[in-house]
Amino acid sequence: MNLVLLTALGVGGATIFGSLMGFAFKRISHRFSDIVLSFAAGVMLAAAVLGLILPSLEYGGRFGLLMTIPGIFAGALCLNLIDKLVPHLHRMVGSDIEPHKNANLSKVLLFVMAIAIHNLPEGIAAGVGFGSGNTAQALLIAGGIALQNIPEGMVIIGPMLSAGVSAKKTFICAMITGLVEVLGTLIGYLAVSVSSAILPFALAFAGGTMLYVISDEMIPETHHGESNGVTYALLVGFCVMLIFDVLLG
Repeated sequence: MNLVLLTALGVGGATIFGSLMGFAFKRISHRFSDIVLSFAAGVMLAAAVLGLILPSLEYGGRFGLLMTIPGIFAGALCLNLIDKLVPHLHRMVGSDIEPHKNANLSKVLLFVMAIAIHNLPEGIAAGVGFGSGNTAQALLIAGGIALQNIPEGMVIIGPMLSAGVSAKKTFICAMITGLVEVLGTLIGYLAVSVSSAILPFALAFAGGTMLYVISDEMIPETHHGESNGVTYALLVGFCVMLIFDVLLG
């Protein structure tokens, strides 16, 4: 449990770390952020397949496909529903929060709430990974999610500061979004700890949420222009995760 808590703090702390980088580099080039985000997408893709979906098939036994495939779609549909109710980062920056002073406070709160709500299932995915009993794989999954949180934490700072939110309040909001991920990690771990019967479905559900985030949010966000560099960054991230998975067994 101590390791799970430390990992949860690490996953949530990655968002806070990213926000600190956002303060330090308020004008980060699209090229740099795209490469980092694409690398993180590759890591998360490998984590979703190797650490969540394949173990779901394994733990499901002869009913593996019957539990894994519905679980994947359930996870994706869950985030799709959340997206319709509360648009995520790439749909809000530049639209719901325009860069002007004295922005409507409700828009700022909606912005923060959107990120926090989307961070919850990502945290759950990290926690569910520990339920499989494979600590090495669980740490790799958490590492992939943490990598994704760093660039996300970086890009939320600029719009909030431009909207007239003070630096202190902006950092507090970033911290809250990170703490939500800590909560999600603990929820995911406790859920599969209470009942091992739901483990195959929970693993697939977590994998589905990660695949949705990768396809719907991360990859489109990296393709602002020339895509060759970011494509290779994704492949590098995937292969790095694959190497760690093989070496750690």
